Amino acid sequence: MTDGVFLSEALAWLIGLMAVGATVLCFGALFSLGRSGYRKD
Repeated sequence: MTDGVFLSEALAWLIGLMAVGATVLCFGALFSLGRSGYRKD
């Protein structure tokens, strides 16, 4: 049986990874939106 310390630690790591991933994805989306205004396709 897993104890509460491990469970809270795993949950904290999961939330941290999700936050980092969301930050990277948001930055990439804003960067691509900003770049699309300069292209002459």
